[in-house]
Amino acid sequence: MELHISCLVLALALSEDKSAGYPRTDMLVEPADLAKPGAAEKYRILDAREKSKYEAGHVGGAAWVDHDQWAKDDLGVERWRRRIGNTLGIGVDTKVVIYDDARFNRAARIWWLLRAAGVRDVRLLNGGWKCWQEAGGAVTKEVPEIEPVKFDMKFQPDRVATKEFVLEALKEKKVQVIDARSQDEYAGQDKRAKRGGAIPGARHLEWSDAIDAKTHRFKSAAELTKLFRKASIDPSKPCTTYCQSGGRAAVMAFTLELMGGKDVRNYYKSWAEWGNDENMPIEINSEK
Repeated sequence: MELHISCLVLALALSEDKSAGYPRTDMLVEPADLAKPGAAEKYRILDAREKSKYEAGHVGGAAWVDHDQWAKDDLGVERWRRRIGNTLGIGVDTKVVIYDDARFNRAARIWWLLRAAGVRDVRLLNGGWKCWQEAGGAVTKEVPEIEPVKFDMKFQPDRVATKEFVLEALKEKKVQVIDARSQDEYAGQDKRAKRGGAIPGARHLEWSDAIDAKTHRFKSAAELTKLFRKASIDPSKPCTTYCQSGGRAAVMAFTLELMGGKDVRNYYKSWAEWGNDENMPIEINSEK
C-alpha cells in the first residue's frame, strides 16, 4: 500500500506541475496523464516487456515491440523502415510512448533506436508498468489493429558514436565518455569480453543509479544533479555513453537529455566491440 500511494502521489503531483523538475519534462509521460480519457489515443504506445507478459495484460492501445530482436539487429535502413512503419504504424511525426517492467532498461533502447531512426517525439512512461498498475491504470488483453504507414527513415548520425569517434574524443578530450555499466564491469572484475576494464578516462555512473529502485521512476532533478556532480559529469557538455551492448547506455543517454543534455551520443556497440578489439586502449579502475 505504501508503494501504491507513493507512486500515485508522485504521478499526480508531476502531472499538475509541469514547470518543476527536469529541464525536459516533455520526454516523460506520467501514468496519471496517460490514463486520462482520450489521452492514449494521441500516442502509439509500445510495450517493451516479454511477449508473454504483454499477452497477459497491457496498457490499452499498446502494441508489443520485440525488444530482444531489435537488440540483435544492426541499423539496416530497409529492415528498420519496414519494422517501424509497417509493423508498428509509426511515422516520423507519430508521438510514441514506451514502457517496460525493467526500470527502462528495455524501453530506453527502443526509445534510442526510434530517435536514431528519425522519429521526432518519443517518450517514456515514468515508472513503467509498475507505476501504471499502482496508479490504477486500465489493463486489457485486446491487441490493437495497426495500419501500416510510410516511414521516411532519416538516420540521425549525431546520436550515434562509433569506436573511431570515441578514439578521437579521447585525443581531443572535448567529449565526456560515460560508462553506464556496473562497478565490477568498470573495474574489470566482471569480464564480459576478451578484456575487462573501461575506456580510458571514462566517468562511471551506473545506469540504475538514475532510477528509484522502489517506484521505478526517474529520480528527481535535484537527485540526478547530485549524481552527475559526484561523477564529474556535466550534461550541458558533449557526452557519449556506453555499456556492454547499448541498452544501459540508452538509459543514461535518456537521463542526460532529460536533464537538458543536447549533444548526447550512444556508443551503441559499446564494450562488446571495444573489449574484444585488442587495438582499443583500456584501463583498469580497481577503485572508483
